[in-house]
Amino acid sequence: MLEIKKNVYWVGIKDWELRRFHGHELSTHRGSSYNSYLIKDDKTVLVDTVWNPYKEEFVENLQKHTPLDKIDAIVINHIEPDHGGSLGYLMERIPDVPIYCTKNGAEIIKKHFHKAWNFNIVKTGDSLRLGEYELVFVEMQMLHWPDSMLTYVKGAALALSNDAFGQHYSAASMFNDEIDCCELYQEALKYYANILTPFSALAKKKIEQIKAMELPIEMIAPSHGVIWRDNPLQIIEKYYEWSKDYNEGAVVIIYDTMYDATKAMAEAIGEGLLQSGIKFKLYHAATSDRSDLITEIFKAKGVIVGSCTVNNIVLRAIASLLDDIKGLKFKNKVGAGFGSYGWSGEAPKIIAAKLEEAGLKVVQPPLAFRYTPTEEELAQCVEFGRSFAESIK
Repeated sequence: MLEIKKNVYWVGIKDWELRRFHGHELSTHRGSSYNSYLIKDDKTVLVDTVWNPYKEEFVENLQKHTPLDKIDAIVINHIEPDHGGSLGYLMERIPDVPIYCTKNGAEIIKKHFHKAWNFNIVKTGDSLRLGEYELVFVEMQMLHWPDSMLTYVKGAALALSNDAFGQHYSAASMFNDEIDCCELYQEALKYYANILTPFSALAKKKIEQIKAMELPIEMIAPSHGVIWRDNPLQIIEKYYEWSKDYNEGAVVIIYDTMYDATKAMAEAIGEGLLQSGIKFKLYHAATSDRSDLITEIFKAKGVIVGSCTVNNIVLRAIASLLDDIKGLKFKNKVGAGFGSYGWSGEAPKIIAAKLEEAGLKVVQPPLAFRYTPTEEELAQCVEFGRSFAESIK
């Protein structure tokens, strides 16, 4: 147990070994943490729990610091199993303790656990007096689930923000001023890009609403990763920046290839971008981490995707990536497709159509060459890169 503010304690779990999350969808190269918080005031309140595999360790540790029957209320900001998974195990021991959550939260909790516990439904602006402290609830619907909520601890100037402002990051310290800030922001950006991008418009509005509430905030404690103690508003400002169709003005080229013809085209396109003064990164989709690729797409202004044609379609790594791009609803980006082929050559056209369907502006016709590109064809790839560069200058 770690005291983060007077009588407010972190009672979570650090998962140093975690490497995959959301099933196997998201990579977590630096592990993660499941942050739960205990407030010991005139009333004792637990805010969120931890992932179900750690339920026994969590409850055992919790009992070392407070008798379970002394917990007066539980706040569930978000019931996704990585936050609320241990709730059922805990409620077996204290079944009558009131649970404070949103209307959507209560409905989802019932679907997860099939129990009719003592739900207290709250909405933005509702509050719960604990003694010295008062909890103020702020709905954060679709950031990133329908039930998401932020709990503000009035009197401690502390925002318990759940998924918002978090990172999949297990560090030696729980505070941002005691760890590597470059690693921290790398993980915070990756977290936003892969999880919150589809909800950017909502994030922007919610941040504006929180600012309008003029809540003094001295600390932001999310449900994954480290706690923002030093200049905590920095991450709110970053989220606001990221929510506004963010890009860093560069290009990412992502391809898959069978016998390196498409790879040769990708490298030549990159040369054309470089000659035009445009920074770029190049990735082989089948051998690169998908979550890292999504992060690079989020940061990019231009997205160029390539694949050879197999069975009249694109290679599977590119096919699934194009689905991800559509699902994440990226905004204010331009794109193009390319690839080699032997027989029919549909892949570049499919890529261009999928990028356009995903909301990217396709700025030039797809480029396709048969079998191994000649020097003349590679020169055309260089020109393809130069032409694409003009669309993002």
